[in-house]
Amino acid sequence: MRSTVLLVFILSIGACSQANKEDALDASSIILSDSALNNRIKNMLDYPLEAGIPRCLEPDGQVRGVKSRDWTSGFYPGELWLIYKLSGDDRYRELAEKWTAQVEQEKTNAGTHDMGFKINCSFGNGLEITGNEHYKEVMIKSAETLATRFDPEVGCTRSWDFNKDVWQFPVIIDNMMNLELLFKATQLSGDSTYYDMAYSHAMTTMENHFREDNSSYHVVDYDTLTGEVLGKQTHQGYADESSWARGQAWGLYGYTMTYRFTKDERFLEQALKVYDYIFKQLPEDLIPYWDYHDPASDKPRDVSAAAITASALFELAQYADQPEMTERANAILKVLMSKKYLHNQVDENDIFLLDHSTGNMPKSDEVDVPIIYADYYFLEALVRQKETK
Repeated sequence: MRSTVLLVFILSIGACSQANKEDALDASSIILSDSALNNRIKNMLDYPLEAGIPRCLEPDGQVRGVKSRDWTSGFYPGELWLIYKLSGDDRYRELAEKWTAQVEQEKTNAGTHDMGFKINCSFGNGLEITGNEHYKEVMIKSAETLATRFDPEVGCTRSWDFNKDVWQFPVIIDNMMNLELLFKATQLSGDSTYYDMAYSHAMTTMENHFREDNSSYHVVDYDTLTGEVLGKQTHQGYADESSWARGQAWGLYGYTMTYRFTKDERFLEQALKVYDYIFKQLPEDLIPYWDYHDPASDKPRDVSAAAITASALFELAQYADQPEMTERANAILKVLMSKKYLHNQVDENDIFLLDHSTGNMPKSDEVDVPIIYADYYFLEALVRQKETK
């Protein structure tokens, strides 16, 4: 009975704005008829810890489980926190606590810039919901660890440590997302060092990552002695000068979030510029192809980019006097909740919600499959939709 209540609850907050009420009801009807969605939510209750943290669904239908060191390790615990927030079902809170504990060892892992993805999505959500003091301690310690990757000459935190023969100090647009951990650490600890680092990173990225049309490069490489830009490239996009769809979504979300903490109008203006760019590129159904400039006729979509964009728009709409942002966010959710993009259950133990995400097209990895961070930002968008009503 509780799982049925959970599904109905999630569906009910998936409705669009009053102006689009009829469309919202149509979307809800589609999901209500999809018993597999309900099954996947229930399957999370029995998914075993020993299987590893879910990352994606392999082409053969098997779940790829990863260890905490993987950059995606915080999304599944975070997803469980979001389901608890939507449902109030204590079983999902208990489950979120168990899976969040699996990621704690990452708080001292200085070899990654993805501390925000790992810790903020898991412990950050848990702290917001429970007020657990231990979660606060983990957040601060994780920010302290992430801060060791900040270079004052460059003005950014370093992204990757691999390919040292290619890059001196690579910074990727994705790294905007990890600034939220630093901003929160200042709020939690009173130490402004973390805020200053995040602010510097956002300013430096705004100066160097964006083209005249407000699209973003994926990677910018810096000289560690002078702080000068050495090169601008891609690692996961179609080409150096193309627009990798998820990268644009990271930029939209990242600068919206940065404005939340700083109230610096320049960051709001940057978020609005990225927003304008994205919506000039999107196909009719609002779900982007993996790269906006891939000329192939059979190029895959990236549902994760759409989910990230929808979540960002619910927040951005609170800061910008553009009511159509909320309508567009609602429209994206409606499409994601259609049969075309909901994941069709492959296995009876399946736990994924959305299909057709693309992780790393150049390496032919996670192409046109369910990926955990798409589900996370989809659920976060639903939470934000509910909270903005």
